[in-house]
Amino acid sequence: MLITPGELLSKINSPADLKELTRAELVQLCDELRHFIIDNVSVYGGHFGASLGVVELTVALHYVFHAPHDQIVWDVGHQAYGHKILTGRRDLFHTNRLYGGISGFPKRKESEYDTFGVGHSSTSVSAALGMAVASKYQGLQDKQHIAIIGDGALTGGMAFEGLNHAGVSDSNLLIILNDNCMSIDPNVGALKDYLTDITTSKTYNKLKDDVWNLLGKLSAFGKSAQEIVSKIETGIKGTILSQSNLFESLNLRYFGPVDGHDVDHLVAVLNDLKDIKGPKILHCVTVKGKGYGPSETGNATTWHAPGTFDKITGEIHKKIFDSPQPPKYQDVFGHTLTELARANNKIMGITPAMPSGSSMNIMMKEMPDRAFDVGIAEQHAVTFSAGLATQGLVPFCNIYSSFMQRAYDQVVHDVCIQNLPVNFCLDRAGFAGADGPTHHGAYDIAYFRCLPNMIIASPMNESELRNLMYTAQLPRKEQAFSIRYPRGQGVMPHWRTPMEKIEIGTGRLIKDGHDLAILTIGHIGNYAVTACEHLQQQGIDVAHFDMRFVKPLDEELLHQVFARFRKIVTVEDGCIQGGFGSAVLEFMADHRYSAEVTRLGIPDRIVEHGEQIELHRECGFDPDAIRQTVVEMLEPVAKDA
Repeated sequence: MLITPGELLSKINSPADLKELTRAELVQLCDELRHFIIDNVSVYGGHFGASLGVVELTVALHYVFHAPHDQIVWDVGHQAYGHKILTGRRDLFHTNRLYGGISGFPKRKESEYDTFGVGHSSTSVSAALGMAVASKYQGLQDKQHIAIIGDGALTGGMAFEGLNHAGVSDSNLLIILNDNCMSIDPNVGALKDYLTDITTSKTYNKLKDDVWNLLGKLSAFGKSAQEIVSKIETGIKGTILSQSNLFESLNLRYFGPVDGHDVDHLVAVLNDLKDIKGPKILHCVTVKGKGYGPSETGNATTWHAPGTFDKITGEIHKKIFDSPQPPKYQDVFGHTLTELARANNKIMGITPAMPSGSSMNIMMKEMPDRAFDVGIAEQHAVTFSAGLATQGLVPFCNIYSSFMQRAYDQVVHDVCIQNLPVNFCLDRAGFAGADGPTHHGAYDIAYFRCLPNMIIASPMNESELRNLMYTAQLPRKEQAFSIRYPRGQGVMPHWRTPMEKIEIGTGRLIKDGHDLAILTIGHIGNYAVTACEHLQQQGIDVAHFDMRFVKPLDEELLHQVFARFRKIVTVEDGCIQGGFGSAVLEFMADHRYSAEVTRLGIPDRIVEHGEQIELHRECGFDPDAIRQTVVEMLEPVAKDA
């Protein structure tokens, strides 16, 4: 179903079309763009509040600047729906995040207007600064470089690294801070408090008026504009620096705060700022979910990505089932951690800005002094957890698998080298679905398996997740313990089973057989259960082993497998290179076994977005693919017989 755009929006196929409008028409265009986003997301799902909050800013940016010559970099990417619609993808927008459709984030190969791909946060300042330095080196003095950083991305350490460099770069860089006090959950930390102080300070706001009065006269001064800027800087240093302006102390000219929903004023401000050379920052105050009542007045976290909903009533559509459904793995984690923490007062919870997504918010609500949202700061989360572990506490650090990539050095340097008993719970392992390759947890087995002092486990169902978490919190003096599990539902509607210890490095037999052995790790083992049932109906008797641990492997069990079977299939929802199947092959080589081993998993390429089952099917490890692989491996045997 195509959503019909409004009168003005229907004429906008590129930013060049946008520039044909009068400034008076921009308000109507913003209204149409906002309703187009609401109409589409209510029907097809996707991120919601972030893009609604930057509608006016998006329109103003493309009205003032000349993309793609001018480089506009979005951070984080789910702010960019309006940008996509205005840059030639309006008629494709209904395919947003669907298999084979456009990406939910800016993507360089999708459009020349997407100057930098983004899914993880806090990258815009560094990327835009790199572009600005390149333009300066190449003599492109008229080229503008704009980084729009928002939704909590400024809490990420990389953003501060970029700001620190930008202040001494003398490059043509404009940083726009979209300040809405939110990431997915409400922003936390001292920076949030600092920005709140700026937006409410009478001194700042008086200076803001003085600054804009001066800027409004720039065009009349022509070449004397720099003198005006100098006066502005003098005013800032004389007034704001007495209050220790963070951005000015980094040598960034600070302007604002301004109303991020006044499109006419934004156009005027941006027109003035593009004539001011050097690094500068514009502070825009916005409302996440602006223009849609339920998202403005309701729970902003819920409306970050609500799924489909009734746009009239605001009722979010929920599936209705005839029987009890399995919970999401993240909810099992949240409830289990809280349950364990009640019994073990040494347990602490840590998450980098994902309390709702990881369900750490359950423990945070009940035990606020023992569960911490540290902001979008994965590196800090890991080393903070390591510090807790040195004092005898039991940290459970929950980070999405793809976000853990950002803290890899801290895992190596601060945890494994020091042999500290930190527990990592990697949510969204395997394919993350519609969020696509920036969020797929494809590599965690491979990048953790090579580390000394690291235990790697993955549960096949909710009961196993609870047992692994119970095992991880038992006293041990060394070794990190990583538990990986996927996004989405498990398989057990009645999952609150009593917890028990699992011996580290032990697998289990799910089904015995004699024709071939399937070895699986994690939730994907349920696909093998289905495949084995279908194979049994074909008269093929297959054994299935759930290995549970990638490191250490259950060597006793593997000796039995290689002693009995000459044909083996390994199945994982991680990358094939260096993953679980590779570990099995290494065991086979080290012990001089001979067998035909076929590895199924994520291939050595970037896999795009789509529903998880669609991506599993594409990559050849859905139940049908597993069954077909077994049949093909056994065909020569049948022919020989």
